[in-house]
Amino acid sequence: MTELVVLLDPHGSAIGTAAKSEVHHAETPLHLAFSCYVVDDDGRLLMTRRAAHKRTFPGVWTNSFCGHPAPGEALDEAVVRRGRQELGLDVGSVRLVLPGFRYRAEQDGVVEHEMCPVFVATATGAPEPDPAEVDDVRAVPWATLHDGARQGSWPELSPWCVEQVAQLAVHGDPARWPTGDPSALPPAARLSL
Repeated sequence: MTELVVLLDPHGSAIGTAAKSEVHHAETPLHLAFSCYVVDDDGRLLMTRRAAHKRTFPGVWTNSFCGHPAPGEALDEAVVRRGRQELGLDVGSVRLVLPGFRYRAEQDGVVEHEMCPVFVATATGAPEPDPAEVDDVRAVPWATLHDGARQGSWPELSPWCVEQVAQLAVHGDPARWPTGDPSALPPAARLSL
C-alpha cells in the first residue's frame, strides 16, 4: 500500500496528497507532519538517531520520532501509530505543545518542508526501534538536550529539533510544557484535537 502525505497551501489547508516515497526532493512541497518527544519513566527524553540509509537527514539525532498523518487521520492517532511503528512503544498522554511549528531544511540537496505540530507523550518500557527507521536511541535529561542544542555541542542534531528546543526552552522541563491551543493548528490538522 502506498503511504500518502497531505499537501498544504501556505495557510495549512489541504490541497491534495502525494506518495511519501516521492515527496522529498530538491523541491519538496509543503506538507503536513508531526514531531513527538517521548518522556520515559525517569523524566528523560528519548532521542533517536535516524537510520543512515533514510532519504532525508540520514544519521542525524533528533526528537523521539516524526511522521506524517495519513489523509483523514487525526494527529494524535498518527502519533500513537508512529510510536509503535518506529520505536515499538505504546505512547500515552499524547499532548500538543507547539501547534504552529513549521520549518524548511535542506541536506545534500533533499528538502524537508513541513507544517509540523509538536507533541509530548509518555511511554513505559524500553523502546524496540525499527532498524529501517532508527539506528540508536538515547534517554537524556532535558538540560542535556537543551544545552546541546543551544551551544551546538550535540553532534548532528536535526535542524527542526534545534528550532523546537529553542521554542520549548522558555517553559523549562517537559513536565511544565503547556498544552498548545488546537485552534492554532494548520486547518488540515484540526480533525479531533
